[in-house]
Amino acid sequence: MNILITGSNGQLGSELKELSSNYSYDFFFTSKDDLDICDFDDIKSFCKNNKITHIINCAGYTAVDKAQEETEVANEINNIAVKNLSLISKEFKISLVHISTDYVFDGTNYKPYNENDKTNPTSIYGQTKLDGENSMQDINPNNSIIIRTSWVYSSFGSNFVKTMLNLSKKLDKLGIIYDQVGTPTYAKDLANTILDIIPNIKNDKVQIYNYSNEGVVSWYDFAKEIFEISKIDIEVNPIVTKDYPTPAKRPHYSLLNKSKIKKEFNITIPYYKDSLKRCLKQLGEINE
Repeated sequence: MNILITGSNGQLGSELKELSSNYSYDFFFTSKDDLDICDFDDIKSFCKNNKITHIINCAGYTAVDKAQEETEVANEINNIAVKNLSLISKEFKISLVHISTDYVFDGTNYKPYNENDKTNPTSIYGQTKLDGENSMQDINPNNSIIIRTSWVYSSFGSNFVKTMLNLSKKLDKLGIIYDQVGTPTYAKDLANTILDIIPNIKNDKVQIYNYSNEGVVSWYDFAKEIFEISKIDIEVNPIVTKDYPTPAKRPHYSLLNKSKIKKEFNITIPYYKDSLKRCLKQLGEINE
């Protein structure tokens, strides 16, 4: 198996890189500097020359607020590039794993979203990610899947966990949103799952799966947990979304139902607090 990882400098790509030595696959880790996934010919020749059998597309335009202005760039990376990867995967019979987001939903549900629930993105970021999903499904490369995930964090890159830790060094109190509810996802857990299931992906129609850690929290709860585990003494106050306006609208409720991926690939998913502890340990915040 020759696996191409796009966006390998991001959170998920970095975790895949770190875990790669545990697997007997041949990996090709690329970033936008050495492979332009918006350039059809560039990807095609790379896949052909390296006899790529699988692609894990971790590349994405993820600056949610900035996407409201940089619509074309977001669309290039989140949609056009996915279309390119899908066409090439179909031509060379490559198995494609594409990472998507809970932002394809509007967050008005009252129970965890399953893969077939109606999509209705409320931001440009969410819309471009949905367009990418639709492009991939229309082209329909064999043995290919879309994984929707949420609230990703890692010891690599920029994310909520690291932002909270940094702010706690400068401030003695914080206001954190408590009316947006979802589940954090430790990128290492998602990376492990992808590498475990990739040999067993066999389907003739693109399948969508949800993946996040287990549990349910608001951003406020999540922040409190980060500080509690790290033994950081800081005042955290709950605030509502309207008191912290952002250019892009966020889903208020984005719990994902993971029963499909658990059942079909016979996997267990860690509870978010256990994963958070492992990440904080990796970051040197706890010694246990």
